[in-house]
Amino acid sequence: MPDNTRRSRDEGFWQTFADRYAVEPGPLNLENGYFGRMSRTVVEEYQRNIELINRGNSVHVRQRFEQDESVKIRAQLAELIGAPAEAVALTRNASDGLQSLIRNYNRLEPGDQVLIGDLEYDTVKGAMRWLARYRGVEVIEIEHRHPASFDSLLATYREAFVRYPRLKLMALTHVTHRTGLVMPVQAIAAAAREHGIDVILDGAHALGQIEFNLDELGIAFAGYNLHKWIGAPLTLGFIYIAPQRLADIDPDMGEMHFPVTDIRARTPYSTPNIPALLTLPLVFEEHRAMGGSIAKGMRLNYLRNRWVNAVRGLPGIEVMTPDDPRLYCGITSMRFTRHADQQVMVERLLNDYNLFTVARSGAACGPCIRITPGLTTTAADMDLLTRALTELR
Repeated sequence: MPDNTRRSRDEGFWQTFADRYAVEPGPLNLENGYFGRMSRTVVEEYQRNIELINRGNSVHVRQRFEQDESVKIRAQLAELIGAPAEAVALTRNASDGLQSLIRNYNRLEPGDQVLIGDLEYDTVKGAMRWLARYRGVEVIEIEHRHPASFDSLLATYREAFVRYPRLKLMALTHVTHRTGLVMPVQAIAAAAREHGIDVILDGAHALGQIEFNLDELGIAFAGYNLHKWIGAPLTLGFIYIAPQRLADIDPDMGEMHFPVTDIRARTPYSTPNIPALLTLPLVFEEHRAMGGSIAKGMRLNYLRNRWVNAVRGLPGIEVMTPDDPRLYCGITSMRFTRHADQQVMVERLLNDYNLFTVARSGAACGPCIRITPGLTTTAADMDLLTRALTELR
């Protein structure tokens, strides 16, 4: 058994990391996809930074943060994703960044078409529909067949590319927030290029639990969160624009604080959460010490498979996410097929078993319950979930 696989199942090894996080007594949190926990050391660093900036105020910010610290942090962030520093700009979160990319994409003409799927995040859908009102484009909306497969997902996009020849731009989600389905980004992006279609990638749930290379994926525009699987404080995300494609995204609403050749002009200029930003060097260090995205992803996948393998195929339960390792990560959704209202079952899981989950709707495949283990979750927790699902079905 490879070392990474063996380590993903080593409860003692992962307990040493779990012990670094403070956890409030109460329900077992299986809704870790919302945002991630900061370690105790990151919380302490964050608190120190709040006090530091409060004491130093604009003297520290003008003399040290703007001139030196922010430059180093941006370089470290770029190194984390294997990109040049000039390709990234910090934002408050992935949604803010994706909205900036969509509204400032300048290669659309009235009559062009843009594409969204049923599994996209609602904020992204709203931004693409905004283009229809203010740019005169047509929004094409597709639905994915269920159950999904690698070939069916790719075929759905290929069919759309042929059927709608005026497509110029599409949104694509790397890890879908509704079901946890991992899209075959590289194959879809390659097919899109064949038809002259640009892709804006929503990577909110991917960074930190999936190892990827943006050049290999063929992605020029993307938005990410740092507060989900990387372990940063809330209010931190970033955009990525391939340097050779920067001119295809306009400065945000005429932003003039940075030169037109600087990616930072593609986001709204404002006072950021400086104490949170100052924690990032420690956050990146701890992420790497834990083994990075590969180790985190394998651990989360192991926890996911522990409950999925136990309940898939049981009457009364449908697991929404396929078992093709190319198409799943730690986030996976299911539903009780004998119960119409999944929210009722979310409440049963909480009230009867002390398990906190969340209902999700909006996908063409129907309402579901999203289950997301985290870095403090144990194999025993997954066994409790298995027992609950088996009894409630």
